[in-house]
Amino acid sequence: MNLRTRTCLLAAGAALAVTLTACGAASPGPTAASSTSMSSDTLSSSPMSSGAAEAMPTAPAGPHNQADITFAQEMLVHHRGAITMADLAPTRASSPAVKALAVKIKAAQTPEIEEMSGWLAAWAPSSDMNGMPVTTSSPAAGGMSGMDHAAGTTTAMPGMMSDAQMSQLTSAAGSAFDKLFLQLMITHHQGALTMADTEKSSGQNPAALALAKSIVASQTAEIATMQDLLKGM
Repeated sequence: MNLRTRTCLLAAGAALAVTLTACGAASPGPTAASSTSMSSDTLSSSPMSSGAAEAMPTAPAGPHNQADITFAQEMLVHHRGAITMADLAPTRASSPAVKALAVKIKAAQTPEIEEMSGWLAAWAPSSDMNGMPVTTSSPAAGGMSGMDHAAGTTTAMPGMMSDAQMSQLTSAAGSAFDKLFLQLMITHHQGALTMADTEKSSGQNPAALALAKSIVASQTAEIATMQDLLKGM
């Protein structure tokens, strides 16, 4: 190989090296740091991050009508009345069966209250803390007088205790409490059945209708249990 040929080959090799180096610098691959940065930026701008997708109350699937709203509003308050009664049993009842029944009632109705509260947050956002429409004739929040619509209205929900009955139950203890609790809770449950039957005949929303059907089944069975307990007293 003569000197001229060798010089040409060396020049060509140097040119090729420069070309490859330039190409590599122009299109570097993503580094771990840049990938992490991109992922972080993407997540931070996503509507699903930073609590942006916090669960909000949504209405159950399917259409609803005024009967569904009324059912949820009134049954929510009705359930709270039952829980108020049930909360007295641990310290006042003497019958283990009555205490167990009170625990069962509270365990069943608490999640139903939460469910109906979610519906109303979507269906009737202007409802007050008891689930009732906010109007000038709305019952007072809390207390049995508000629960049975005695404040400013003429129609009481079926089965709700009066303030006098609540006071009587609160003052009772032992076997006297057991008997009065069962009597009042039977009446309370019967009122719930009336309300659930109204929803079954007039409601539209599938979830509300399913809850009404469930209430009829569970509370009918509890009424039978309470009636049997009363017979043994």
